[in-house]
Amino acid sequence: MVNDTTRLLGLDGLAAERVEVDAAGVPVVDLSTGCDQARCCPQCGQRALRVKQWTTTRPQDLPVSGRSVRLRWRKRRWYCPTPACPRKSFTEQVAQVPARSRLTTRLRQAAGAAVADAGRTIVQAAWDHGVSWPVVADVFTAHAKAVLPDEPEPVTVLGIDEVRRGKPHWNWDAQADS
Repeated sequence: MVNDTTRLLGLDGLAAERVEVDAAGVPVVDLSTGCDQARCCPQCGQRALRVKQWTTTRPQDLPVSGRSVRLRWRKRRWYCPTPACPRKSFTEQVAQVPARSRLTTRLRQAAGAAVADAGRTIVQAAWDHGVSWPVVADVFTAHAKAVLPDEPEPVTVLGIDEVRRGKPHWNWDAQADS
């Protein structure tokens, strides 16, 4: 079900069912799964037919229109229909909220981009986005691996700046005398 609130929220694969405001004035968005692909077993790919149970998760997301929002996603745990599949049951997942994730993908990406592109420290980006610094460090590392080359160019000249460690050891070679 795609409604205006679902479009405003912008989490592909999830549909906004209801929005309430809690006692602190924070909007609470009740979500349901809006993607039929979420019913397919991640191991064998077969579409599930029997629901095992319902569960509610509360993934953390970016603010919407500058206002923090709490998400509440009621999703199903399915029985895998393939008897030979090693995965007997699985929980619905979508690209924006992967399995076992407490954060949306876009929140993780925004925290990593704050370090990579906005010049913030990892601790500051974590503070700004309301997540822990190890999460931001992991996302930044993944971002850096994706954009940087596998091997840096070899160093031809290495200079010494004002930062050093240990006692200096001077080595005079033949090129320095000429």
